[in-house]
Amino acid sequence: MIATPATDPETVFHAEQLTKIYQMGEVQVHALRGVDLDLYRSELVVLLGPSGSGKSTLLNILGGLDTATSGHVSYCGRDLTQASEKELTEYRRYHVGFVFQFYNLIPSLTARENVAVVTEIARDPMQPEDALALVGLTQRLDHFPAQLSGGEQQRVAIARAIAKNPQVLLCDEPTGALDSQTGILVLEALARVNTEIGTTTAIITHNVGIADMADRVIMMGDGRITDVRKNRQRKPVHELSW
Repeated sequence: MIATPATDPETVFHAEQLTKIYQMGEVQVHALRGVDLDLYRSELVVLLGPSGSGKSTLLNILGGLDTATSGHVSYCGRDLTQASEKELTEYRRYHVGFVFQFYNLIPSLTARENVAVVTEIARDPMQPEDALALVGLTQRLDHFPAQLSGGEQQRVAIARAIAKNPQVLLCDEPTGALDSQTGILVLEALARVNTEIGTTTAIITHNVGIADMADRVIMMGDGRITDVRKNRQRKPVHELSW
C-alpha cells in the first residue's frame, strides 16, 4: 500500500525537489529541475509557460502517468514516489481525471456510451447523463463523435473524466485544438466542474489569456517554477479573450 504520512487536509499534492531527466541517446534532457509545489483542495490552477518548460512532465508525474528521476511527491499524504505500478494504476483509475488536447473518444460509441466506459470501472460514479449535463450536452447524449463539433467532443471528454467523481482533474492544453469561441465553452465546463463538484483542477496552457480564470497561476520556464501569482478574484470565463 502507498504510505500515508500526516499532512494538511487541504493539501492535495505536495511536491519537493522534483526532477525529471530523459536520456535521449547520449544526451540528457532535463525536463524538471527541482520543482517544489503544493496544490490545494477545490482550487483551480493554471500552469502557464512555453512549450518545453516542463508543464506536461509535471502534470504527468502528479497524475501517476510518469515517475520523477528524483524528489518526492505525495497525494493527500500518500507517497506516490514509492508506489508500485499496480498502486499507480489504481490511483489513476479512482482518483484522477485526465483531459488532453485530443479527445480520444471511441468513434463507434455515442456520447453517453463514451462516458459509460469510465463509469463501469469507477467506485462511485456519476450517471453518464448527469456528467454530460454538467458540461451542457444534455441534447447530445445519443450523438456519435462524428456528429459533434470539436468543442462538443472535448466536453464529452471532460464529462468522461469527471464521471468517476475524481478528486483531481488534470487538463493538458484542453483548448489547444479549438478556436477561442469554442475554447470558452470548454473552459466554462471546466470552471463549472470545479465550482459545483469542488474538484481540484489544474489546466496546462501556453495561452496567457486563460490565466485570469484561475485561483492561482503558476509560471514555468526551463523546467522550473519561475513565479506564482494568486488572482484576487477569478475572472468569469466568458470575459476571457485571446
